[in-house]
Amino acid sequence: MLKFIIKRLGASLGILLAASFLLYVLVINSGDPLGNLRESSAENRDYLMAQRSAYMNLDQPWYLRYWDWLMGVGKCFALQCDLGTNVQGVEVSGLLGAAASSTLRLVILATVLAAIFGIAIGVLTAVRQYSGLDYGVTFLTFLFFSLPVFWAAVMLKEYMAIGYNNWIKEPSITPLQTIVVAVLFGLLMQVFLGGSVKRRIATFAVSAAFVGVAIPYLLWLNFFRYPQLGLVGIVVLSLAVALSGTAMTVGVRNKAVLYPALITVGLGIIFYYATFSILEAPSTPVLIIGGVLSMAIPGAIGYYMGGRVRKVAMWVSAFTGLAFAGLTVIDHIFRAWPGFLQLKPRPVGTIGSQTPDFMGSFWEVFLDRGAQLLLPTILLAVISLASYSRYTRTSMLEVGQQDYIRTARSKGLGERTVIFRHAFRNALIPIATIAAFDFAGLIGGAVITEAVFGWKGMGEMFRTGLTAVDPAPVMAFFLVTGTAAVLFNMLADIFYALLDPRIRI
Repeated sequence: MLKFIIKRLGASLGILLAASFLLYVLVINSGDPLGNLRESSAENRDYLMAQRSAYMNLDQPWYLRYWDWLMGVGKCFALQCDLGTNVQGVEVSGLLGAAASSTLRLVILATVLAAIFGIAIGVLTAVRQYSGLDYGVTFLTFLFFSLPVFWAAVMLKEYMAIGYNNWIKEPSITPLQTIVVAVLFGLLMQVFLGGSVKRRIATFAVSAAFVGVAIPYLLWLNFFRYPQLGLVGIVVLSLAVALSGTAMTVGVRNKAVLYPALITVGLGIIFYYATFSILEAPSTPVLIIGGVLSMAIPGAIGYYMGGRVRKVAMWVSAFTGLAFAGLTVIDHIFRAWPGFLQLKPRPVGTIGSQTPDFMGSFWEVFLDRGAQLLLPTILLAVISLASYSRYTRTSMLEVGQQDYIRTARSKGLGERTVIFRHAFRNALIPIATIAAFDFAGLIGGAVITEAVFGWKGMGEMFRTGLTAVDPAPVMAFFLVTGTAAVLFNMLADIFYALLDPRIRI
């Protein structure tokens, strides 16, 4: 494996070098970097032209300028990158750091959401092949995939930002709207859960009745302006996660997995009170450490109590702990929401990654940045959803035809065990490739999304650099996206061997 990684690194560096050379030549020949100044009638035009020429080293031949850039990139190995200056004389290294952090916040969240929901939908549609759910999901995913990005972005801004901001001032839902939402929810639930006609009718009735009662109750509580979850809600939802995780893996009758998950919920109650004051005004490192501990401690409990199924118990307990911690964070966010609405009456922004000069508590600042992140994240995630769902469905169907799957079924294993413990793991192998390229592609492909939402990220830096015929920002963009593509492609190859021990390079 080490020899393979070294060979891949060597080949990747050669590809990056050739691609950077080609891109540099294309950018410097795409226009005149002094064109707008040549047409200017300003008295200091000659001075401005000389200044820009000095910033961009236009007095040197193009190959020397490329060589200087290459030497500056080489200094990155010593953590002293020198990527030159842009047309305004600003260091590109500083611009790249701010743009990369902004884009990574957007891309990581969108990729994770697309992968989670896409893989879940793909597994579900594979299990329910050629059903109404399969056809409906297929239609919707390809519809979202084919939507023009700029049009979808405008629709999101109109209905999920402007429309929501108007509605949240005085939340109200008419009885007719409640009935429509309840009926639609009931129809969706009976499609997803499936079963006999009698079971579908019961699912529809229960789901529709629940929504029909819940919406007026939430309005009566003024939940949308003063949301609340509380310890009871956290415990109930965490128990649902623990039972669901146990049921999907080994079945709820397996006490070796169920008991550690339930103990995790009990420990979560203790830590809820113990950390309440800390989480009222936390910091990012505190949240990260808390997230790690919320998985590590339950994982250790599951490992020692799991017996023959200790790995399953470990992961179910760890996921339950993470869910409890996440719900605790949501509870604190809910508590900060009314104060946030007072500081920002129109919460969902349509331009920028954060509100300028916004001052508030940790959670209020978190809500501000999260609200700004909401629309572009949804857009990128929805576009990527189709790839994950279709590849997962195809992979699951292909794996389902393998001999070892038929052998597992012939031995009497339950369908749940066959799907999640045998088929799903092997079906993830091609998904690793999709995830690797999707992450790298989103970093470089969010140009339109960032332009529509005024997001000062990698896409905006690339666009402005290309417009100004300024190679420094464009090459910095290439440095990040090209390196990400190579790195994640290599990680995908390594992930193959972890998923399937038969694969050895």
